[in-house]
Amino acid sequence: MRFIQHLLAVASLSLFAATAGASPSAPVNGTDYRTLEKAQQVDSGKKVEVTEFFWYSCPHCSALEPSLEAWVKKQGDKINFKRVPVAFRDSFVPQQKLYYTLEALGWVNSLHGKVFRAIHVERQPLDTDKQIADFIAKQGVDTKKFAETYNSFGIQSKVQRATQLQGAYKVDGVPMIAIDGRYITSPSIVGASLGNRPEAVLHEATLQVMDWLVTKSAK
Repeated sequence: MRFIQHLLAVASLSLFAATAGASPSAPVNGTDYRTLEKAQQVDSGKKVEVTEFFWYSCPHCSALEPSLEAWVKKQGDKINFKRVPVAFRDSFVPQQKLYYTLEALGWVNSLHGKVFRAIHVERQPLDTDKQIADFIAKQGVDTKKFAETYNSFGIQSKVQRATQLQGAYKVDGVPMIAIDGRYITSPSIVGASLGNRPEAVLHEATLQVMDWLVTKSAK
């Protein structure tokens, strides 16, 4: 199904380029992406830093995740990929702590996708500490280690840092992707120029813009 969606997205993008004389493969600043007024410091060395700002309960973040994960794998050693869970209000904080705990324990690869699935497919709310603890208890992992890490000072410090980054990058919606501490793009930004297109098309277009920005930054 995902392969078919990919083919449809590519075909739709090609048709749009032919009829409108535009293409996400040649993005325009202020239209397909934005340049931050103040570039943010990155620590990825020769690699290009790519940061996704996301929220587990965001359906658009969940929809983008498979395509984004495949894109990251395709980049190989060219990029240093990071995720930053956002908080537009205090009720988001438990999910921020959830992500950073998975990251600290090395469980992102095994449980990150399961969190999205629990919320968006199984309709299981994961908004509170208790709901998250109940979810973790069913995953066959060390629940004591999870609880200790989840409630640690280190995780709280990462949550505070996430808030700082969210402000520095002027994140006003998710998912949003930052490239090299200088550029931001997203399906909603790209969609403003493409018009009313299927979500799969917007994802494909966003990834094309990201490809272009990574190449630009690498130079």
